[in-house]
Amino acid sequence: MAVIKSDKKLGFGLMRLPLTDPNNDGSIDHKLLSKMVDSFIEQGFTYFDTAWMYNGFKSEEAVKICLTSRHARETFTLATKLHGGFIKTPEDCDKIFNEQLRKTGAEFFDYYLLHDIGVDHYKKYTDLNCFNWLAEKKAQGLAKHIGFSYHDSPELLDRVLTEHPELEFVQLQINYLDWDSPAIRSGECYKVAEKHGKEVIVMEPVKGGTLAKVPLEAEKMFKERDPGMSVPSWAIRFAASLPNVKIVLSGMSDMAQLLDNTSYMKEFVPLNDDEIAMVKKAADIINSSIAIPCTGCSYCTEGCPMNIAIPKYFALYNADLQEVESKGWTPQGEYYERLTETFGPASACIRCGQCESVCPQHLPIIKNLETVAEYFE
Repeated sequence: MAVIKSDKKLGFGLMRLPLTDPNNDGSIDHKLLSKMVDSFIEQGFTYFDTAWMYNGFKSEEAVKICLTSRHARETFTLATKLHGGFIKTPEDCDKIFNEQLRKTGAEFFDYYLLHDIGVDHYKKYTDLNCFNWLAEKKAQGLAKHIGFSYHDSPELLDRVLTEHPELEFVQLQINYLDWDSPAIRSGECYKVAEKHGKEVIVMEPVKGGTLAKVPLEAEKMFKERDPGMSVPSWAIRFAASLPNVKIVLSGMSDMAQLLDNTSYMKEFVPLNDDEIAMVKKAADIINSSIAIPCTGCSYCTEGCPMNIAIPKYFALYNADLQEVESKGWTPQGEYYERLTETFGPASACIRCGQCESVCPQHLPIIKNLETVAEYFE
């Protein structure tokens, strides 16, 4: 098995970073991010996770500005990824990898992943000989540990791990809302990885913020159990309590989130059986109220010909539906109207299907956009 150099289970996911312009994913606030990186390392955490396209292709550059140019290489662990959507030939793999080394200034990657293996990408990675290419990077010392991130069925995961035992770890979407989901099946995928003896790195433990703002009934239940613990802490600690999980990634967009996460993960205590049962009860409560289970990964927006802010619109729709009826006026409609001054409205969708082809959650985005347009417009 791969061995992560820190025994702390919290990793810094560099996908939802602090921004100077909330409508521009590439406008990373490097000054604030540097302070967050410093605090993270000072508290004994080491794992950072980025990827080629994160934050409008600017995340890897931020790694160099805020991390590698400011901290000794042995003090942190860095992971990044090769995405099948950006390669057409075997030569493209080296071009991107070398550019990633340049952008991050990392010299080598502790963890390197084939990004988002699914039925389509698995065929492409196989056809382009990416698995042998990845093994060569490990042999050269440029990728210390090799693995992949995954959004698909447990059946395909079993096949991938059977056909490629050289892969050392798998990055899975795991959270208490998706654990028993018939669409995501994260609990089943975890068990497949466990069966193959692979360590698991967790992504989306708070499901893109969904599990940070839960219905009042669930929030009250958490607060009565432990008033000192934040709502998202239950989601992160649920994932970290799984024995085969080595790192739980959390995308942290401000210092308050980082300080909250590090406060309870410095001396992590796994959830007990009663707490796990409570968390699963919270999942039942949330499932009865959430309309569109979007994680906000923004894969869908990169190639949208109409520049529709799909995750932002879905988040507004979910938020508005979760408002208490007695509140009367809610702000989501105004937020939506203001966003349409920068982005295409939901009604601008031309039904090209690009968004649905890359959605890791396999959401019916076109239908959902129609719903959102009818609701807000």
